[in-house]
Amino acid sequence: MSFSKPKSATNHRHHDVVIIGAGAGGIATASSLLKRQGDLDIAVIDPSETHDYQPGWTMVGGGVFSAESTRRTAESVIPKGCSWYQASAKFVQPNTQTVLLSDGYSVGYSRLVIAPGLVLNWGAVEGLEDTLGQHGVTSNYRYDLAPYTWSLVQQLEKGNAVFVQPPMPIKCAGAPQKAMYLSADHWRRNHRLDSINVSYHSAGKVLFGVEDYVPELQRYIDLYGIDLCFDERLLSVDGPKRIAQFLKTTVDGQHPIEVPFDMLHVVPPQCAPSFIEESGLANSEGWLDLDSETLQHKRFPTIFGLGDASGTPNSKTMAAVRKQAPVVAQNVVHSLHDRPLTAAYLGYGSCPLTVERGRIVLAEFGYGGTLQPSFPKWINDGTKATRMAWFLKAKQLPWLYWNGMLKGREWMAAPATREA
Repeated sequence: MSFSKPKSATNHRHHDVVIIGAGAGGIATASSLLKRQGDLDIAVIDPSETHDYQPGWTMVGGGVFSAESTRRTAESVIPKGCSWYQASAKFVQPNTQTVLLSDGYSVGYSRLVIAPGLVLNWGAVEGLEDTLGQHGVTSNYRYDLAPYTWSLVQQLEKGNAVFVQPPMPIKCAGAPQKAMYLSADHWRRNHRLDSINVSYHSAGKVLFGVEDYVPELQRYIDLYGIDLCFDERLLSVDGPKRIAQFLKTTVDGQHPIEVPFDMLHVVPPQCAPSFIEESGLANSEGWLDLDSETLQHKRFPTIFGLGDASGTPNSKTMAAVRKQAPVVAQNVVHSLHDRPLTAAYLGYGSCPLTVERGRIVLAEFGYGGTLQPSFPKWINDGTKATRMAWFLKAKQLPWLYWNGMLKGREWMAAPATREA
């Protein structure tokens, strides 16, 4: 057994550290904490039976990975010795340092780490939930739908392929483009692209938020003949009729437009879990209100956080979590011992943009769009599509995720030091 469930006659227990979420952020932080102080009493709160390597779903949708290779049991990744509460966090009471759970338990903490991920709001688009997985409507943002994406790509021989980017922020902001590029590359290699109209409908105004990577991405847009449509927000989907309705913003105002499709790849609007705002832990936009450097809550010093639910101005990616987890672990340990918080997160995020099968633009950047490459240009130029970056994502990163990051091995992820 790699975990121990609480065995208490009461409905309340106290732990040194309670972690909400058994995703990438929660598990990596738990392991990093135990590397620093092995006798910590740590509890993990999460209702899920499974743990997913979500960055792999783009590759599932592109026919590179199997869905099964991206999923393991939650039991297998929770560090040995941690208590696992298989329930949801319902409410946090910062003043009493207690978490109320969906099953009636209340869990006390000396320090709390909040890493629940975010919520995919499929219901925000009228008609979408009823047609997902059929009528050509798919999304790589769901484990069960990514294989359907690949099935559609293989089957489509002509018609309209529509790819949607919702309003920001979302997790892995490049994922809608990744699905589009891999699909278009498959159609090009199979001599079908001339018969397929590929369009990208984004609620934003630019192709990518960090300008240094735009020229190379635009080169692939031109190669595949993709129609770029900005300032368009998806309103509704009629699956049987294969019609997507968007709200388009122009200088003359907003007006709805209808776009027919044969394949529709959708990414839904996203938000933080409701308990964050209901517990008084949110910023003005509803995300966890953290110091962007220390990842400590701005108003409640016994609370820390990381991952997609955080209100820090970084890209919401697994790569960001890889850098955040050691910072949170070090600062939590220091906080428990009343020592100054010395670890700093500098906003690192990475988006491996799969522009074709075998080549990736490895976008790496921090706060303010500052480039933070992991390799010198002579090894890998992140502003260009390279085979080395593809090898990294397709071969190395999954292994490093399961055997490194989730085990508390902080390879190339040591925390920066805070300036005094």
